[in-house]
Amino acid sequence: MLKKDQATPGGIPISVSLEENFAPTLNEAKNHSDKKRLLYISMLAVGIAAVISGVAKLLVYLINLCTNLSFHHQFSFAASSPATNNYGLWVIVVPVIGGVIVGLMALYGSKAIRGHGIPEAMEQILTNKSKIKPAITFLKPISAAISIGTGGPFGAEGPIIATGGAFGSTVGQLLKISHYERKILLAAGATAGMAAIFGSPIAAIFLAIELLLFEFSPRSILPVALACITGAAGHHFFFEAGPVFPMPAVAVPGNEALAVYSVIGIIIGFLSALITKIVYFIEDAFEKLPVHWMWWPAIGGLGVGIVGYFAPRTLGVGYENITAILSGQMTLQVILALCLLKFISWAIALGSGTSGGTLAPLLTIGGAAGSLLGMAAISLFPHAGVVLPIAAMIGMSAMFAGASRALLTSIVFAIESTGQVNALLPLLAACIAAYFISYFLMENTIMTEKIARRGVQTPYSYEPDILDRLTVEQVINEHDFVLSADSTVAEVRAWLQANKKAQRSYYVVATAGGIFQGVISASNLLSTHHATDQPISRLIKRKPVTVTGDDRLKTAVELMAKENIDVLPVTAPQTKEIVGLVSYKDILGAYKHRIEEYEEMSTHISLKRRTLKILLHGKRQLTTLRHKEEA
Repeated sequence: MLKKDQATPGGIPISVSLEENFAPTLNEAKNHSDKKRLLYISMLAVGIAAVISGVAKLLVYLINLCTNLSFHHQFSFAASSPATNNYGLWVIVVPVIGGVIVGLMALYGSKAIRGHGIPEAMEQILTNKSKIKPAITFLKPISAAISIGTGGPFGAEGPIIATGGAFGSTVGQLLKISHYERKILLAAGATAGMAAIFGSPIAAIFLAIELLLFEFSPRSILPVALACITGAAGHHFFFEAGPVFPMPAVAVPGNEALAVYSVIGIIIGFLSALITKIVYFIEDAFEKLPVHWMWWPAIGGLGVGIVGYFAPRTLGVGYENITAILSGQMTLQVILALCLLKFISWAIALGSGTSGGTLAPLLTIGGAAGSLLGMAAISLFPHAGVVLPIAAMIGMSAMFAGASRALLTSIVFAIESTGQVNALLPLLAACIAAYFISYFLMENTIMTEKIARRGVQTPYSYEPDILDRLTVEQVINEHDFVLSADSTVAEVRAWLQANKKAQRSYYVVATAGGIFQGVISASNLLSTHHATDQPISRLIKRKPVTVTGDDRLKTAVELMAKENIDVLPVTAPQTKEIVGLVSYKDILGAYKHRIEEYEEMSTHISLKRRTLKILLHGKRQLTTLRHKEEA
């Protein structure tokens, strides 16, 4: 046995070192392997995005075909609007038929085609290792095309996000990759679909961060970013270049207008919370119906048809409605109809569990609400410089920010989809205001409420990992004693009994030549199951891997979990000498201490103390001046 800075009679050296063929530290091989995997996953993400770009075009074609067949009796892939139909009262029947078909597909195909895509993808990421049934890749776009093509008040973005996510997940299930990498491919496929539909790659990247990945690291962001760029390139190839929602050029607003836009954002925040609650109230009402869930989309379709009879503009995708609202040329009556009736139609359809999306309806409703509030602001404050296009733009963006709490996605999407960079300040003000109100009024969002009811909790903050910020060096315990591998169990026990101060939870074991052999726990050493005449080297089950003082505590924890051990030797980076030990208990203690530091409330600048110093200093100055005057 050996105490640090001493030598035993057997001559065990002080500086214990590793054998040349001993297992290397984790980071020596891990970094190179991680980069190779990142390149591999990135290439897969680009391939998935290229395929999904084509699928996005096919989805639009399918929606156009279903719309033409349902409302115009034409076999055509050209874009058309359900609002121009000549059915009269018979228009009520068309969404019902679409609802029946979707219900049958959900019953005999997969129930997962119901809903608007993003919550379902979030649930699979959080609970099912990002595994989505491959059938969703085919069933979701077909069911969505039927639902939207028969008048469903949805956009194409939700279905293509769900389809892209399903395709990425399917590729990840076919290949031998980790579920973390499969999550990246799922997010890459989903966001590539959004970028392909809207040509908004930056917003798609933020969507992945805020709603799908729940993290920010090079391993996840780089593949997703490459996929989004590929999706945007696909948009330019398959669709027209330029903003998807063109609008008149706007000037940078003044301070008065900015204040008004902020107030509009606050009001939209209240509306977004109200809309979310109403949508799930309607969904709860459908849950109570005494009929099989297969018939719910048909019942919802009846409501869509009735609303569509009185307001044909509420039928179908309605991207042209968003463009018209942003132009600032719509009449008050039409804007009111879009704001109220589009919401009623969409809430009923979404609550019924049919296949569709949320983004386009939220943009339409929010844009109409923003336009109405802009009209009111112009009447009340005619000299404030408020313009309707900006009011509509911030309305649609703030509605999405408040309902989904995807703040950065909402702001960037509005700029990318309209091309109006001058609207950045009002967008920031309105979206932050809506986000603020939504946060205080709602526990969950329109994206997370559904899965929260099923017991799935989504991360509410993306704070840096504390263990990734602390190094092993900060919690290292220097080994005071080294046990000789040739010593018997009886000798070591007797020595420890005579040297109470030498008792530790773990001990480093080395040969007489100073070669590190492993670590033995005190409980194992004192166990009555071991023969006392055997050398302690036989008690070592494995040679544990090591860490260096520069490694992160997260690395140490991962190693402990992988090797099923509670302690790791710490080596010097250059000499490979054992300089200490780090245990799981040490790491937990450091974690607890850092958490307490973060949450501790303290005052580092005392205004009271500062004031007293100033007063005392002033009093001394006055005394000095008086002495000078007297002299």
